[in-house]
Amino acid sequence: MESRIPEISTSKTNHKLNCSCFFCILSETIDPSVRRAKISQYLKQMPLIDDQEHVLVLSGLWKIAMAKPNDPEFPSLGIFTCMAKLIRKGVTHRTWLLRHQNIYIPYYAAHIIGSYTIKKPKFAKKAVKSFVVKPLLELLRGKISWVEQRVALRALAHLASHEATFEAVKVHEVEIIEAAINIACTCLNKVYDDFVGLKKSHRLKYHRNLLTRGLGGLELENRKAEEWASQLQCWSLYLLRCFACRERSLGLICKKRFLKDLCGMWGGISNPYSTSGIELLKTLCHIQMGRESIAGLQEVVECLCNVSRSSDERQHMAIESLVQLLEDPVTRYKVMDVVAPVLADLVELRDIKGKHHKVGKTIVHVLLRDYHKIKLCKVSLSKGTTRRLEELWDLKVERVKREKQMSVVEIREKEALSCVLKREGSERFFAGEVEKAVVKYSEALDLCPLKLRKERVVLHSNRAQCYLVLKDAESAISDATRALCLSGVARPHSKSLWRRSQAYDMKGLSKESLMDCLTFINTKGFKIPYYAAINFNKQMNSTWLFASAQSKRHRRRVKV
Repeated sequence: MESRIPEISTSKTNHKLNCSCFFCILSETIDPSVRRAKISQYLKQMPLIDDQEHVLVLSGLWKIAMAKPNDPEFPSLGIFTCMAKLIRKGVTHRTWLLRHQNIYIPYYAAHIIGSYTIKKPKFAKKAVKSFVVKPLLELLRGKISWVEQRVALRALAHLASHEATFEAVKVHEVEIIEAAINIACTCLNKVYDDFVGLKKSHRLKYHRNLLTRGLGGLELENRKAEEWASQLQCWSLYLLRCFACRERSLGLICKKRFLKDLCGMWGGISNPYSTSGIELLKTLCHIQMGRESIAGLQEVVECLCNVSRSSDERQHMAIESLVQLLEDPVTRYKVMDVVAPVLADLVELRDIKGKHHKVGKTIVHVLLRDYHKIKLCKVSLSKGTTRRLEELWDLKVERVKREKQMSVVEIREKEALSCVLKREGSERFFAGEVEKAVVKYSEALDLCPLKLRKERVVLHSNRAQCYLVLKDAESAISDATRALCLSGVARPHSKSLWRRSQAYDMKGLSKESLMDCLTFINTKGFKIPYYAAINFNKQMNSTWLFASAQSKRHRRRVKV
């Protein structure tokens, strides 16, 4: 546990420090022990002296920490104590904070702490022993602005991620959890109201300079603000995950309103690998209380289902979450009617980007684990779910057995008849008889040998197009997903991507539509179809990070 940081005198001393002095110490080729002693002395004196050039030293230290976060030199010379005192000084002495360029100092100080504690537990232990947690908490409370909250969250999340320093963060558990939840839910509105939604002349100058490093430009400011707002939300979620992984404060994290809000917390296409709402939901699905809470919220389960059948980089997280819900006997039949039809579309998925295990086989196993009970009506499920499980049993068990017993001649006959039916289906479609085309494509799929993956891709994709024309978005998504599973991740079937993107758009699922559209565009190289560009722009506007905040502000103005 931390003890109280000693009060810091704000009076000037007779000693003069300046940035040139500090950088001279760094650049001189002198005795290493002398150099270390001088750096240590400088760091000790820095919080005691009011110097307008401190911000230049902090900026230099920030660059060093970012470039060499594993270098033990500065952590061993008292940099954490120095940064903690500077943050406390900025929070408690507003007159000092607003003098010269001191407003930048708390930001850089918290950023330096976070950079040095990202990987090394021993650095994190030094930071805790240097009393950094309480000053960081002051920034987390919003004592200055959202910009400092972002780097404070980052630093606290790193401290919470290490076993050696988690206890020091846990001391303030309830406050941290409540603050992280509040920031995750409100930060996008906050950044929009305090920065993005303002005219350039009304924005805080130091915010603008920190965001663009002095390069300026409205477009760059907005782009960086969007990136930082996303990071602010993501660091909040990561900090919550650090507690959830240890099964701490689940009563706070698993509140219904927050779990529903998590569904909309998306890292965005600029942060495809960042912590997001789906990742926290995945963590909770590995915990009994988390699974039971999520299983009771159909909206959350449906969100996981949508991501599991999309081109989102987090697809594997959603699938893993759904599998966890199905493997738990307590939650299995609470979610089966929603989850089974969706996962049934993924049974021929062989791998996911970066995940080379047999995803489809895992799904088949968990869906059919107690199929005999379902067959004997010992389990109450909807007719639609029962039918999908029967189809899955026939596809992955009975049909496999039948085709193994067939001769080469019989297989070829089925293949030929399937081709005839496919051609008839296409003829019906172009004649405007779409429902009859669906029947023909379905008959062709029933006959087409399982090993003919390419042929089955086309049949599922063609049937998806029929469902699009019939305005049956869910069936179109199902068939397009099955086609994409068969085609594989390395070379996804482009037509199926586009058709699923259209179907998602039809259902109002902008994020899923955008990700499929983006993946479709990537398959086209430099030649982007006009219709795809139109849809891409439409979905980008709908999924813009601040779209909701902008809409709320507009509604407030209308009421006024």
